[in-house]
Order: sequence, then C-alpha cells, then structure tokens
Amino acid sequence: MEDQIVIGARFNGPPTSANGGYVSGLAAAFVDGPARVLLRTPPPLETPLDVTRDGDTVRVTHDGVLVVEAGPSSAVFLDPPVRPTFGEASAARDRHPWIGADNLLTGCFVCGHGRADGLRVTPGRLADADVCASPFEPDETVAGDGIVRPEIVWAALDCVSYPPFAQGTDTIALLGTFEAEIARSVAAGERLVAVGWPLESSGRKLFSASALLDGDEVVARARATWITLPG
Repeated sequence: MEDQIVIGARFNGPPTSANGGYVSGLAAAFVDGPARVLLRTPPPLETPLDVTRDGDTVRVTHDGVLVVEAGPSSAVFLDPPVRPTFGEASAARDRHPWIGADNLLTGCFVCGHGRADGLRVTPGRLADADVCASPFEPDETVAGDGIVRPEIVWAALDCVSYPPFAQGTDTIALLGTFEAEIARSVAAGERLVAVGWPLESSGRKLFSASALLDGDEVVARARATWITLPG
C-alpha cells in the first residue's frame, strides 16, 4: 500500500529539515500500537514523501532514498525518576542553556525558545536532578476537533530527551531512533509537563528517555537514540 505525506515548513528541527520527533510521529501513524522509528536521512520540508507499507514495516522515501523506517516497538518504556510540578517545569524552561544562542537547533519548532509559532517545549535542567523539564501547552493550531495530533505528542517527547541539556554540555546531536507509546489523547489547552533524562552512552551514541505528565499520570513515554555530530 502507498500513501504520501508532506511536512510543512513550520515543523522544522534544523533549518531545512523536519523535527525528528514530529516526522517519527507521522510515520508511527501507519503502525498499530507503540512504534519504533529510525531516521535514515534528514527529512525534507514541503516535499511529497512516499509511504510504503509491507506487513509491519513502513518506509518513507524521497526519490527512492529511504528517509524514515518504522515498525512496532518492543521497548520497555520507563517511568520518569522525578515528577516535577508545572511550576518547577516552568522554572526549568527559564534555565534552558541555549536562550539567546544561535546554532543548528535554536530555531526548532519544538524547543526553539524564540519560536512564536512553536511548541516551546524548551528544556532546562531541574534544580536538583540531571533531568530536564518544560511545560507543554498545545493550542488549537496543532489539534483537530480539539484533540492534539499524535505527531505533536511525539514531537513534545523529542527535544526534552536531548541528553546534552541534562548533562550540561554544548554537544550537538541529532535524533537517530525514536520509540514511543501514547497512553491517552491530549486535548488542546491542557497544561502538561515534559521530562527527559539520559540513560547511557556508547561512542557517538547517546541514549535517553522522556515522558509527558499530567500530575502523577503518565500520558506518553519514549526512548531515544541520539547521534553526536563530529566536533
């Protein structure tokens, strides 16, 4: 079976390609249940991409080049080590390390601090843990019939899991693999907390986890593999 998707320019990560969590959510829509998504090459914006499904495997291609591959996830998703309040998440966002900076990711739709049309899930470290947090307050522009689109939920789980933010480094890394499960739908206007924390590292690979919280309720969870760029 074949479909097409087009990623709007609004949903960038780096300036000329899509946010990894967002495109992962688009691909995951073709998978039943929790999904595992591998990003093979930077997903282009405003470009028709072909979606092919072969059994449980979903492939997104551009001119025959594999952009994203997705399928069911067998990951063990983790609960967050801490559950900050909305106020604590807001204070952490004010400590975002790239406020006023200009680099490859500061204009990201998800975490870009100055993006008036972005999600402003702009993570900063909590005061007493190597855990990042940010408010997540989706509005009607990312919803349909009052329900936030699933790819937006995936996007909100993305940048908060960026390990260098929790580790206090200036390393630049790009999302390589993303797995997520969504426990319930999110309504536009909800006030949720996004949290992310590092797990381990191996060479250029950094592993992390993230969650969206409504008080003590875990609304969604994810695991990520990040690939650091050569220095």
